[in-house]
Amino acid sequence: MAVAELWETLKQAIVAYTGLSPAAFFTAVAVAAALYHVVSGIFAAPPPPPPRPREEPEAEPLPPPVQLGEVSEEELRQYDGSDPKKPLLMAIKGQIYDVTQSRMFYGPGGPYALFAGKDASRALAKMSFEPQDLTGDISGLGPFELDALQDWEYKFMGKYVKVGTVKKTLPVEDGNASTSPEMTETAAEAEPTEEKPREVSSEEVKEKEEAAAAPDEGAKES
Repeated sequence: MAVAELWETLKQAIVAYTGLSPAAFFTAVAVAAALYHVVSGIFAAPPPPPPRPREEPEAEPLPPPVQLGEVSEEELRQYDGSDPKKPLLMAIKGQIYDVTQSRMFYGPGGPYALFAGKDASRALAKMSFEPQDLTGDISGLGPFELDALQDWEYKFMGKYVKVGTVKKTLPVEDGNASTSPEMTETAAEAEPTEEKPREVSSEEVKEKEEAAAAPDEGAKES
């Protein structure tokens, strides 16, 4: 009952103060609110622009590849990425490539960091990470492994710069082993030396003839 009485009092107040019916009054209030909303939206200040993203510092350009020529496997290990001032190198089938631009893959902490500074032909052909496969020896590989290695080589040839070759070391065979100077001198001492014939003087020849004739004369006298 209190709500009904309050509503009747509010209607009488609206009619008394505005001269409008309650329905017309509330309609006018709604229209005024909507109009205020539209006008305030038109004349409102534009929203502030979004903050500009922070510009990341540009990476320093990579130095141009340096041609090394022919190097040994020991020298190639110096370019495994442990020294950031040196290029990052890797070899396939004896051909050395500069892979510095892919340091995220072949540098320290990368998924293929074990291959850096080495000729990893066998490991690439077998897709192996075993230490015994980190070598350039590809003997005994099957046709599928050789095809995989060929694909890797084509990829490196098209993406990276060749900077040198790995020096090949030939195994020393027992039959071709060189003879040491000591052995040569010993063999020379062991060889028999040919004696030259001794020169015989004419007097020695005459004495030998007289000695040979003496028994014949004694036999004749007897």
